[in-house]
Amino acid sequence: MTSPLEADTDTLYLSVADVIRIVRRKGLPACLAGVAARIERDFLRWHEFDKSARVASHSARGVIELMPIADAEHFAFKYVNGHPGNTRDGLPTVMAFGVLADVATGAPRLLSELTLTTAIRTAAMSALAARALARPGSRRMALIGNGAQSEFQALAFHHLVGVRELRLYDSDAAASAKLLANLAGQDDLDVRVCASVAEAVRGADIVTTATADKTHAVILTPQMIEPGMHINAVGGDCPGKTELHPDVLQGADVFVEFEPQTRAEGDIQQMPADFAVTEFWQVLAGRHPGRTSATQVTVFDSVGFALEDYSALGFMRDAAGELDIGSMLQLLPRTADPKDLFGVLRTSAATSEPKGERAIV
Repeated sequence: MTSPLEADTDTLYLSVADVIRIVRRKGLPACLAGVAARIERDFLRWHEFDKSARVASHSARGVIELMPIADAEHFAFKYVNGHPGNTRDGLPTVMAFGVLADVATGAPRLLSELTLTTAIRTAAMSALAARALARPGSRRMALIGNGAQSEFQALAFHHLVGVRELRLYDSDAAASAKLLANLAGQDDLDVRVCASVAEAVRGADIVTTATADKTHAVILTPQMIEPGMHINAVGGDCPGKTELHPDVLQGADVFVEFEPQTRAEGDIQQMPADFAVTEFWQVLAGRHPGRTSATQVTVFDSVGFALEDYSALGFMRDAAGELDIGSMLQLLPRTADPKDLFGVLRTSAATSEPKGERAIV
């Protein structure tokens, strides 16, 4: 039985294996829907959060970031990297973990992997935005960039938005083949690999761009854009990394997560400082109409925001409790007298030294 002291100081730990167990037991569609619902609920509490852009350390090979956020009860942060060349070394392009802590005490209550969870929350956020911004009845999506995020995007749009036709393109044919194989069990999803971006986006209701290279790329040009398209731009997520031609943005209504962060990291980093954008929470709250016509082109310039990680951590914490998954970690020292931290060293030494030896502190 856990003592009151242990209950106050222990931290729930969710490993990769734990999150896999949660997803398998609940089902990926249910996890995508659950995280999307949690994000929507938290975005509707927008003004209750202490928000800031993420802190980033850039290098020639990638970026390492910290993403903090808090409301009156909980503080959360995510550690995450983005290194496009990692796959050559057998590592994921994106790796992450996160913490959920009590604001009242500062005690960490949850330590969790966030690599898998980030893929789920990013796809859930994309689908949530598309439900509000894409044309009703959108059924065909082009998915440009078929790397680690692509299956999650495909399944989120299939299960949460109703996409039935998927057109794939990646400059790496092996990536598209991998995605095609992983979606093979989705009998009600028509999937086809295309020979070019232009072929993939032709006739699409929704276009998702999720490329990894840290460069000012031009994945979509104005000539490819058709009236009524919704563009879900996921790949441009740090300074110096974009996917859309500036004229695509100029001809669309652009929606963002947290404007100060997206100005620095999103596709709109190419645009003048006074270029008009709308924070997505305003659409959810009914303060902005979002899409206003069937021919309007909408862009969700998604860079990922800490509030989404807060929501995802909360979902995984609650799912772990429901399913009795996870283990407890002692991240904090246990002591009967919190003012006597030095005493922990003496007590630990006395109980851990081999018989006949004396610890000197």
